[in-house]
Amino acid sequence: MSATQGPAIRVVRDRTIRIKVIDDCGLACTFCHNEGTPVTADNKGRTLLPFVSGPGGTGRVSIYTESNGVNFLAAKMTPDLPFRRAVRTVAQAFDASEVHLTGGEPTLHTEVSSLVSALTGMGLAVGMTSNGERGRQVMPDCSAAGLNRVNVSVFGTTAEELQAVQSERFKSAGLAGTKIRAAVQTIRAAVSNGVKVSVNIVVPGMAHVDRVVNLIESHGQFADVRMLTSIQDGPESIAAISEVLTRVGAEPVLRTFTAGTSDERTLYRALGGRAVYVKRLLPVRLPDTCASCRFNNDTDCQEGYYGVRLYLTEQDEYMVGVCIQRMDLCVPVAELSKSGIVEEVRAFKDAEVRRLTGRYGTAT
Repeated sequence: MSATQGPAIRVVRDRTIRIKVIDDCGLACTFCHNEGTPVTADNKGRTLLPFVSGPGGTGRVSIYTESNGVNFLAAKMTPDLPFRRAVRTVAQAFDASEVHLTGGEPTLHTEVSSLVSALTGMGLAVGMTSNGERGRQVMPDCSAAGLNRVNVSVFGTTAEELQAVQSERFKSAGLAGTKIRAAVQTIRAAVSNGVKVSVNIVVPGMAHVDRVVNLIESHGQFADVRMLTSIQDGPESIAAISEVLTRVGAEPVLRTFTAGTSDERTLYRALGGRAVYVKRLLPVRLPDTCASCRFNNDTDCQEGYYGVRLYLTEQDEYMVGVCIQRMDLCVPVAELSKSGIVEEVRAFKDAEVRRLTGRYGTAT
């Protein structure tokens, strides 16, 4: 590729659903959206809505809780028959072939490898997003169960760097150091057990540029590094990512659009041959659901339509969501077939595949 050419472009159809398997987490990141649900431990027994966004006793936050209309707390999923039925129903409805385990922190789930096994037994590819709290302990069993990929969210190479993005309750250098070591151990355990690894870094702004450059230099030798824009910080986050790319000598190689979601990412090659991705959220909207939404403008809609999420409520009801800023749009899995959302999402994916392939080329 010559210096005057842009990166190659690939279009892939969205075939993924995200599954929030647990709400518990041992970190307290200041930018956490917690998949749209309140921090369960801080809202148990609460009778008046809205739920509190935090930080509560746990020190954690869920940045959209007080404005997104959520009316349930997320419970821990178990690899039982209702779980398999719910996943199968949603995967078939939305033509999904891959699931992605989220939280909270999935490695804190005592049955996480059994969840992976249940999902791979249904013919689904399984990925996970983790901050690495217990990855070293669970990665061998998760790998044996068929875990394909783990995206490890790493927030610093030093205790000070991690403390910079944590709430006051986690301003302990000793605790931060323990969490950093756990994340590094998770990455090593995943690599040694044949699980693909991506290191995810949220970049809030220019004050974090040095921290992110350190992470790329530390982890980029044996794992992909993915920089994510901070939903809250918008333009400042984008400017900081641009500065990081300049600092590490990155050149764009491949730009990938996931047709049917707001997800767009570009692969860069940095100094030393390191693979660095930048993930951006495009202004993608569902044609009907988003049309009259109060957030449907250039500033308030921060994630766009990102895809389908599956939740379990404390009342043991499985719910499907399509927006973490509009959790009032969630519908019970039992009512999914008559909600209209399946037809809208599938038609939207078809239209996005046609639009993007017409502009950029063949979809996969």
